[in-house]
Amino acid sequence: MVLRSLNLNQFRCFASLRLELASGVTLFHGNNAQGKTSILEASCVLLRLQSPRTATLGDCIQFSEKAFAVGGNLTGLNESELRLQYRETGRKLLVDGEAQKSASDYLRHSALVVWMANDDLALVRGGGDGRRRFLDFMASQLYPGYREALRAYEKALRSRNYLLKRDASPKWAQIEAYSRLLHDYGQVLSSARRVLVEQLQPRAAEAQTRISGTGEILTLRYESASGEGDNLLALLECKRDEELRKRQTAAGPHRDDLALLLNGMPSAKFASEGQQRTVALALKLGQTNLFVETRQEAPVMLIDDVFGELDPGRRNALMANWPATSQKLITTTHLDWLDERFADAKRLHVEGAKVT
Repeated sequence: MVLRSLNLNQFRCFASLRLELASGVTLFHGNNAQGKTSILEASCVLLRLQSPRTATLGDCIQFSEKAFAVGGNLTGLNESELRLQYRETGRKLLVDGEAQKSASDYLRHSALVVWMANDDLALVRGGGDGRRRFLDFMASQLYPGYREALRAYEKALRSRNYLLKRDASPKWAQIEAYSRLLHDYGQVLSSARRVLVEQLQPRAAEAQTRISGTGEILTLRYESASGEGDNLLALLECKRDEELRKRQTAAGPHRDDLALLLNGMPSAKFASEGQQRTVALALKLGQTNLFVETRQEAPVMLIDDVFGELDPGRRNALMANWPATSQKLITTTHLDWLDERFADAKRLHVEGAKVT
């Protein structure tokens, strides 16, 4: 699928923007804080109804405004016009001008997306939150029902945590009702994440070898926080004393993690910065290849300020291993790393929320 056009209204720094996009590579170049990343973010919001930069879409509304809208035309096996209108009180999803009843109905007409950014290094160095978001972003695009189960789990988790904090003596009978919801929805999440990591493992390991040019072995290991056999109900029962002390839910998929091991050792602790950057790139290339091979569809690749930070070897390896048929929207602060491979790229300069 190819995003042929992008229209923004009151999104981040853009009061209004209309862009025509190339099917191959589009380069957005300019200084920092001019709006380049916001263009890629808007593309992700339009195609996947979520931002890679914030958990709340309300943060994308232009300052002093009350709503934003993003729209665009997709071409590929099917053609569709997508539009999202968002305000704090609700949203409206349209496909070819017709309102959609649910996010699933809308996303059925959209494209797969891979987001790559300079701060992907946090996937290796940072806490489990970022790695869970990485898994959720993939799983929501691959597995029907995952996104709905995730939203339902998060809603039940908020309610359960509220009950744990509300009373000096928690009412366990009420809390137990939400424990069962966490167990049911959590099994959907845990099962999908386990399969996802199994599918991602060989593809990320292969990408690690290609980018590093060495015999480094990257191993991914899913670390479930739902207990043996993903029996979250039994585990929560055992953790009542801990929950009474901390007043928060002590187990479940919201505490899962993805272990990243390089040559059998934790990457965050024992890998060099160059190796860690390679691991982060390998995860994203593994995701890209997983999409292509399991869905027979090249994803739209949103690449935010990555190339200027890579040494020539990693840069060349990355470009040599991304799908030739993927549309690529790339931001950069400078162009001195470009070579003949970008001779046909469309170049757009971004300055002060203006694109030329």
